[in-house]
Amino acid sequence: MNFATDLATVTHGIQLAVAPVFLLTAVSGMIGAVAGRLARIIDRARFLEGRLETGVVEPLRAVRIYDELRRLRHRGWLVNGCLALLTFCAILIGTTIILLFLGETSELPIFKIATVCFLAGVVCFLSALVCFLTETLLATHLLKFAQLPAPVKP
Repeated sequence: MNFATDLATVTHGIQLAVAPVFLLTAVSGMIGAVAGRLARIIDRARFLEGRLETGVVEPLRAVRIYDELRRLRHRGWLVNGCLALLTFCAILIGTTIILLFLGETSELPIFKIATVCFLAGVVCFLSALVCFLTETLLATHLLKFAQLPAPVKP
């Protein structure tokens, strides 16, 4: 294996590997946002479970709480799937960066592997966005807005 050491080759390898770093930045931002949503889901579930454990919840209210816990479990499952996809995306993009740099600075024929890794990372990112959208729609569907009275005309 003959590693190239001239400055132009190394510079070009770095330039080639920098483009996927922008996707990595987006992935890290999404991980932060999605982790925040998971924390809120967990907090709400703990609150509801605490109310049930007190034993002073009337039966009709307990049914509603169990229904909300079921929905929270489903949302939590979606958020966990989203986090797994984002993490896998980050691993694939990181691997792409390494492969692009090695392919440019060595004689290893790994550009096709780098292409597959990058595209798989993008597919994971898009799938995570679908999970995120689905969870967001479920969260807003769970909201119960009180019916506001119509404005009174003078």
